[in-house]
Amino acid sequence: MTIAVESLPARVAAAPALARWGRDLHAEVLLAVGDREWLLSLRDGQVARVQPGPFVMPRCTFALRLDPEGFARFLAPLPEPGWQDLLALRRTGALRVEGDTLPFFQHLMWFKGALALLREGAPAAIPAPRPAPWGAVTAEPITGRYWRIDIEGRPHRVYVEEAGEGAPLLLLHTAGSDGRQWRDLLNDAEITRRFRCIAFDMPWHGKSSPPAGWEGEGYRLTTAGYTGLVVRMAEALGLDRPIVMGCSIGGRIVLDLAAEHPARWRGVIGLQGSAFTGRYYDLAVLHHPHIHGGEVSAAIVSGLVAPTAPQHGKWETLWHYMQGGPGVFRGDLHFYSEEGDLRPKLARIDTARCPVVLMNGEYDYSARPEDARATAAAIPGAEAIIMPGLGHFPMSEDFSALKPHLLPVLERMVARG
Repeated sequence: MTIAVESLPARVAAAPALARWGRDLHAEVLLAVGDREWLLSLRDGQVARVQPGPFVMPRCTFALRLDPEGFARFLAPLPEPGWQDLLALRRTGALRVEGDTLPFFQHLMWFKGALALLREGAPAAIPAPRPAPWGAVTAEPITGRYWRIDIEGRPHRVYVEEAGEGAPLLLLHTAGSDGRQWRDLLNDAEITRRFRCIAFDMPWHGKSSPPAGWEGEGYRLTTAGYTGLVVRMAEALGLDRPIVMGCSIGGRIVLDLAAEHPARWRGVIGLQGSAFTGRYYDLAVLHHPHIHGGEVSAAIVSGLVAPTAPQHGKWETLWHYMQGGPGVFRGDLHFYSEEGDLRPKLARIDTARCPVVLMNGEYDYSARPEDARATAAAIPGAEAIIMPGLGHFPMSEDFSALKPHLLPVLERMVARG
């Protein structure tokens, strides 16, 4: 395998977008691929020097140790699903980060982008195409308002957006983000003609502030708290047996909703849904005094977006992550990666009462296609749909690719209801 590490100084210099993510980056990094080694001297996000090895006890800030086969799959011009990102390599065991990992996570977006420049034929400085101008000024059909709702005995102001009419469709956003992820679905006339689509920002997320007294608390999402929140929102908004569709943590909690409250729903849809995920990186970096919380949150999830997704969809998805409150993403992942193991409940789900469909993008290495298949196989009558060319955020990264898979599922559920 040819690895053009010596070309990194020129390639990084020709990629000005990396300067944003590499500002103030000063480090000596040992890059090891099998028994081949290079020492990279990084100064202000530029590669000042590349020194080839081998080395005897090299002085470095940290080391990136990569399995040659895994790194070769990462360096493919269009990596196959599950090999497109450094954290994907970390999950498979093809990457180890040793030493002082703080600079690595402080500048994670830079390291992801810089190493991707080693791909054969990788464009160094080609700007992403921008969408065409709107033309005439128009108002979107989405309406938003605050609802005053008591949740777990405490007053909350919860921000809710909706569009359309017909069968209610309650939409749950991902960990660390908010209801803006559903913008394209709420603007889709074919769906809103038949469905009343409702997306709310969970407390602590987006426009829904924490409850009074939050300054003396820490945020931590649990299975019971999340299920109780969705049930409370459906009751408060007067929804008659809605279809509930959630993504990521939302795609997980719909399983608990089906197990604990099957009569309340016409059916549940889990986008990027699985019964359990576990941890494949140190969650503490998401709420660390020396790491920018918004930037590292976006960097962590950036590789979960499919490499084929439109760039404007990818970067708007990541922008929402950059705006999250301190520690909120970490608090959501308490449910997703630690407490919220729903595997013991799957056999209790009765799909005759509450149909269950899991829809997972092939590029998601968090809630992987094999995780969705295993979860569906443990629920008699559940269905798993694997969607080519999509990642962890199908509704916001590329809704046009999600819609052909989603619309028949919605139609079947509403017809059954």
